[in-house]
Amino acid sequence: MAGNELPQDALGGPLHGAAHEAPHEPPHAGADERAQWRALQGDVEGLADVAAERGRGLIDAARLQAQSYVEQRKSDAAQSVHDLAQTIRNSGRDLGDKTNVRAFFDSAADGLEQLGSSIERRSLGDFYSEAESIARRAPVAVAVGTFVAGLIAARFIKSSSLPPEAPDGDARDSFRA
Repeated sequence: MAGNELPQDALGGPLHGAAHEAPHEPPHAGADERAQWRALQGDVEGLADVAAERGRGLIDAARLQAQSYVEQRKSDAAQSVHDLAQTIRNSGRDLGDKTNVRAFFDSAADGLEQLGSSIERRSLGDFYSEAESIARRAPVAVAVGTFVAGLIAARFIKSSSLPPEAPDGDARDSFRA
């Protein structure tokens, strides 16, 4: 029921009158029923408001927790990229006299450092927008990439689900009937 409607009887009228009153109730029970109905309706509306407010609070808390988690993972990813860049730069230094190879390693390390800095600067929304624009520009490439990633994930899951090999036989023997 919407708004301030009162319950309707089968004839379409509000619930009141002699047919809906118990024989021991006073003649003014119809007004009491309406007052009780309005009080109940107010209680339900109040509960709905409280539930909606708590729901919004729960959603806000979940959003903050998710943002915090994403920011932490983003920082971890950026640090990993910076560490990889430093490792590549150090590997290039070990080649000392081969300047062309060393320049290649330095260039790769510079690119990775720029990537790490970009990860630190950007927000999740920026990454989403960029991924969306790439998907719009090259949908076939995204579809192929997704398919290949799915194949790799399926292969990884399949290989990790096999039991360890038994020393006295083939591990596949346990699957045979």
